[in-house]
Amino acid sequence: MSHTTPARRVSARLAAIQESATLAVDAKAKALKAAGRPVIGFGAGEPDFPTPDFVVEAAVEAARDPKNHKYTPAKGLPELRQAIAEKTKRDSGIDVDPNNILVTNGGKQAVFQAFAAIVDEGDDVLLPAPYWTTYPEVIRLCGGQPIEVFAGADQEYKVNVEQLDAALTPATKALLLCSPSNPTGAVYSPEEIREIGQWALAHGLWVITDEIYEHLTYGAPMSYILAEVPELTDQTIVLNGVAKTYAMTGWRVGWMYGPTDVIKAATNMQSHATSNVANVTQRAAIAALSGSQEIVAHMREAFDRRRKKIVEMLREIPGLLVPEPQGAFYVYPNVEALLGKEINGQVAHTSGELAALILDQAEVAVVPGEAFGSPGYIRLSYALSDKDLVEGITRLQKLLS
Repeated sequence: MSHTTPARRVSARLAAIQESATLAVDAKAKALKAAGRPVIGFGAGEPDFPTPDFVVEAAVEAARDPKNHKYTPAKGLPELRQAIAEKTKRDSGIDVDPNNILVTNGGKQAVFQAFAAIVDEGDDVLLPAPYWTTYPEVIRLCGGQPIEVFAGADQEYKVNVEQLDAALTPATKALLLCSPSNPTGAVYSPEEIREIGQWALAHGLWVITDEIYEHLTYGAPMSYILAEVPELTDQTIVLNGVAKTYAMTGWRVGWMYGPTDVIKAATNMQSHATSNVANVTQRAAIAALSGSQEIVAHMREAFDRRRKKIVEMLREIPGLLVPEPQGAFYVYPNVEALLGKEINGQVAHTSGELAALILDQAEVAVVPGEAFGSPGYIRLSYALSDKDLVEGITRLQKLLS
C-alpha cells in the first residue's frame, strides 16, 4: 500500500501571502467604531473627500447608456486611454501612445501585472524600504525575490545610488520606485531621480515607477523618471490611477503604460483575469481626467494644512523623531525611543505592540512599521478631517507624554 502525502488545502503560493496590514488596521478600527468605541483611524490611505460631483454625474449618465452594459476592450475604452495619454503629456511632458496604455482595476492590478509581465522565477527586484506593504507580496507571488534597500529618517527615507549598487546581484532584473512615497511621504528631487535613472540605465535594469501620488507634493516638485532619463523608455513601466488625486479609491480605475511587448503581455493576462474595468467607472475616470482640475488643488491645500498640523503636534511628543513629509498624505515617525518604556502601565517592545497599545488605550489606529519593512516606525495618514486629526493626535500626546 503506497503512502501519499496528504494534499495541501491551500496552495503554497497563496499561503505565503500576508493580508494587507493597512486594510487590516482600517478594518479593525471600523469594527471598533461600529461597536460604539470612539476610534479615530489614521490607518487608511484614502482621501476623506467625496468624489467630485461632476465625476459622479458622468457615472450616473454612463449607467443609463446601454453601450456601457456590454463588454468593451480588455485594454480599456479607447476614449479613456486617449484621456490618459493627454493627461500624461499635460502633467509630465511625456508622449505616450494610447495603444501602450492598459486600464486596470485600480492601481493594485497595475502593480501586479507590471511585475507579472517582467519578473521570472529567481529574479531579484530592488525594493527601497520603507515600502508599501503590497510590493514584496506581489514580487514573491510572481516568483521574484525582493531585495530590500533601507533608508531611514536620517536619509529622509530616500535610497541613494551607492546603496542600490551595494544591493545589486547578478540576478537583479528590476528596481521599484515610488515617489511621492507611501508610507513615508518622501519625494525624490529631480537630481536624485535622474541619478537613479541613469544608474538603472547603465545596469540594464527595468524600472517600475509608481506615480499614484504625483499631484500631492508640497513645495517639492514632482519628478518623472522618463522626463529626467528618456533613454529609459524601453525598460520602464509607469503605474498610476485616479484613486488618490480625485478621491476615487472605491471606483477602482488604475493604469499602466510601457513598452508595447510588456503592455501586450499584461493585457493578455488581464483578458483572462478580469476582462475590462467596469465601463461606468471608466467613463467617470474620463470626466475626472478631462474636466476642471480645480478640485485637485483644493484637496492638496487641505492635505498641506493637515500635514503641517500633524507634524507640529507629533513633534511635541518626547521621543518621536518626525521628518517632515514632502508628498502623499502620510507622516512616518521613528518611535524607537518609546520602545521598552512603560506607557500607562504597559510596555511595548516593538512598533507592532506599540500600535496595539495605542489602539487599546487611546482608541487611535496607526499602522506599525513592520508592515512596511521597517520596525521601529509608525505610519499615520492625515487624510482625515481637521477635527479628527487634532483630537486623535491630542489623545496620542496624552498617552505618550
